[in-house]
Amino acid sequence: MTIRSRRETVTFRHPFRIHGIDRLLPAGAYSVIADEETIEAETFSAWRRVGTSIIVPVEGGGDATEMLSIRALDLADAQAMDASVAND
Repeated sequence: MTIRSRRETVTFRHPFRIHGIDRLLPAGAYSVIADEETIEAETFSAWRRVGTSIIVPVEGGGDATEMLSIRALDLADAQAMDASVAND
């Protein structure tokens, strides 16, 4: 079984919350790391997500950051909420 990590940047236009993180996060661009493992079959191979992490600023930590494990579904919910907030 092979494992790979993919990194993408997601941008939030408004302060937001993600289930599992106990504080309000500021608007901005965030790195998200998706860990995936291969699914091998006789006729094909595919990738299945086995973990998701987001890099966030440490509360009161200046430029310090921390990587927190989250669920991909919770990230998608936070992005949908951010997109549905009316423009200021």
